[in-house]
Amino acid sequence: MIGFGLILGKFSIRGVSLGSSGVVFVALLAGHWGYQVAPEVGLAGVVLFIYCLGVGAGPSFLRMFVSRGKSLAMLAGAMMVSAGLATWILARLFQISPDLASGLLAGSLTSTPALAAATEKLPAGSDVAVGFGIAYPFGVVGVILFIQLLPRLFSGASAESETTSADGLGKIVRELVEVKNERIVGKRLRDLSVLARSNCQVSRIVIDGQPRPIPAAFQLALGQQLLIVGRVGQIETVIEAIGERCPEMQFVLDVERQRRQIVVTSKELVGHTLKELHLLSRFGVTISRITRQDIEFVPGPDETIHFGDLLRAVGEPENLEKFAALAGHRARTADETDFITLAAGLILGMILGRIQFSLGGESLSLGMAGGPLIVGLILGHFGQFGSITVRMPRAGRLMLAELGLTVFLAQAGCQAGGQFVSVVQQNGWTLCLVAAIVVLVPLLTGFLVARFFLKLDLLETAGGICGAMTSTPGLGAVTSAIDSSVPATSYATVYPVALVLITLLAPLVIMAVS
Repeated sequence: MIGFGLILGKFSIRGVSLGSSGVVFVALLAGHWGYQVAPEVGLAGVVLFIYCLGVGAGPSFLRMFVSRGKSLAMLAGAMMVSAGLATWILARLFQISPDLASGLLAGSLTSTPALAAATEKLPAGSDVAVGFGIAYPFGVVGVILFIQLLPRLFSGASAESETTSADGLGKIVRELVEVKNERIVGKRLRDLSVLARSNCQVSRIVIDGQPRPIPAAFQLALGQQLLIVGRVGQIETVIEAIGERCPEMQFVLDVERQRRQIVVTSKELVGHTLKELHLLSRFGVTISRITRQDIEFVPGPDETIHFGDLLRAVGEPENLEKFAALAGHRARTADETDFITLAAGLILGMILGRIQFSLGGESLSLGMAGGPLIVGLILGHFGQFGSITVRMPRAGRLMLAELGLTVFLAQAGCQAGGQFVSVVQQNGWTLCLVAAIVVLVPLLTGFLVARFFLKLDLLETAGGICGAMTSTPGLGAVTSAIDSSVPATSYATVYPVALVLITLLAPLVIMAVS
């Protein structure tokens, strides 16, 4: 059943596909024929899926929110609130049951986490998956059509491209710079405060037309040509302080011999800053980039090394070998998942989800969707607790999330399949109308808030709306039409916020409609 659902999800019409949600449609059919999956299996899938989402979103959630996500978070909040209000009003108006209403909300926002949260709050045999199945196509197609209409609504608005990376910061670039500032002659690289402030690294020096690693006893001198690594928006300050940008030169970096990806497992490095380690003077090695929890960045001297960090080290081959031995390099560590930590995180999430909170005389709980999500976000954000790491390699995390999601969708679809035909026959056109309205209301709200209140540009608005609607097909429609990373950055900023809000909103809609 899961296999057939995934095959159905692979089919694409004009770039639009169901993806993993194809499983729920096959499961609805299987449930109609009497096939069932144990509820405990679906619950296990929910916990695994939501926890992995939280761990993946955790590293970028707070940092993106603080750096540039406040306006986009307000956009997501406005859209979620409008969707919830529209669902509540329409459910009361058309006498729609709480389970169908929450399913319509989740499907309209194409949000499987919302479906998981609603299912966990409702008794067995509810029609939440029926509502999701009806509203989901409206959510997918509606966002794509609105995104294609969006440029016309932004009459006269600029759609200029910006150079940004997926985490909302400037793209990492390399620049060749000639030393012309006499005031820095004779200084060591660690003496240049501008490098620390800008989080840039000098990775190589050009000698006889070829880039070479920075030697251990290196001192700055006029006329030197240095290869600097940093982010757009920060590296320009370093260039001005050192000298001038050199004309483009054609040379080949000896990456096979002079650069190495090193995974940190040694206590000699973990918990220490780059400034404390003095890697250049001790080993003749420069750390040009660090990859941590799928996020790549240029480190400053005060950056603390974590267990499992993937360091891009530049140096001579013999120096790299010595440094790799100190770092305790084990290539497998970058691809390993600590199952003890994984199990502990899942258990903590389930415990938190079971805790009852009192709100206005009502007893509330985060449930098996909200609890694992919050724990996953917290653990993913910190990543390291002493010698214990909660990191999961991206491939492993995505596989576990996909496994949990497909198992949950299979169980939810089978559970709802028995009532699907009768529910559609009784309320078919009404449910379709409600789904269309619940899709349209947050889209229009998002446009008005972004355009006239937050003053966002076209590309940020497009990515933010797709993120708030958790619509990957919508983002695909934007990126295929516009050569810019701005929509993807906005999407990545908004998506975790929307993920949290919609997971908490679905149970509130059930309470309000009841």
